[in-house]
Amino acid sequence: MQYKFVKEQPDYSDFTSGRVFYSLPGHPAFPVRLASEIFQRCLAKRVAIYQDSSPCSLYDPCCGAAYHLAVLAYFHGESIREVIGSDVDEKAVAFAERNLGLLSVAGLDKRIHEISALIGQYNKDSHRDALQSAHILRNRLTALTKDHALETRVFQASATDRREILNNIKPKSVDIVFTDVPYGQHSHWRDSDSNELSDPLGSMLGLLLDILSPSSIVAIVSDKGQKVLHEGYQRIEQFQIGKRRMVMLRPV
Repeated sequence: MQYKFVKEQPDYSDFTSGRVFYSLPGHPAFPVRLASEIFQRCLAKRVAIYQDSSPCSLYDPCCGAAYHLAVLAYFHGESIREVIGSDVDEKAVAFAERNLGLLSVAGLDKRIHEISALIGQYNKDSHRDALQSAHILRNRLTALTKDHALETRVFQASATDRREILNNIKPKSVDIVFTDVPYGQHSHWRDSDSNELSDPLGSMLGLLLDILSPSSIVAIVSDKGQKVLHEGYQRIEQFQIGKRRMVMLRPV
């Protein structure tokens, strides 16, 4: 896969999971550069297909700790009006609330206070580096939210739970879905009652049709073995990078 938008390899150290952003143990963080590339491709498709460049509502129904959602808001907040995350795992939702909380100055100031307390307690270089990064993020966030605040919401739900998702998200309101669906040893598909699912991707794509806006794009990252197919969508792009496959869809 050739990068179209993030052609250089920037220094993302200030955005490293576990430094200022909270990391969820056992769940590896999504690569920042790849997340930025996929999101910018989604924005470009919205313009090319729908001629819509307005700020979007961004949703991830398998958000985990919502690390990549928070990072995307820092890099592309001018193109985002709302960030929504949900996950079936209660612990993941708690971490997601913390990370999306860092998209407000008050939330970031709370994190700065936490890191400062760690410096006082342990006096580690890693905590001093984190504090420096937190102040860099604060300056960036202050400039980003000068004209408009970033709205954020997190709730607990299985990605296939139609009733719970529709209780939390208005119909036809989500512009971009960007999700890294479960695969591997540390994550797997299950419903709210911990039951295994036979066609989870198909079920998720079906219910997403209710909340997608008229100018929506869906980007799904998965392993090679999962087929991203649904009669309600047209595939508009796909690529493979390492063990990941990205499929981009539009509702039809």
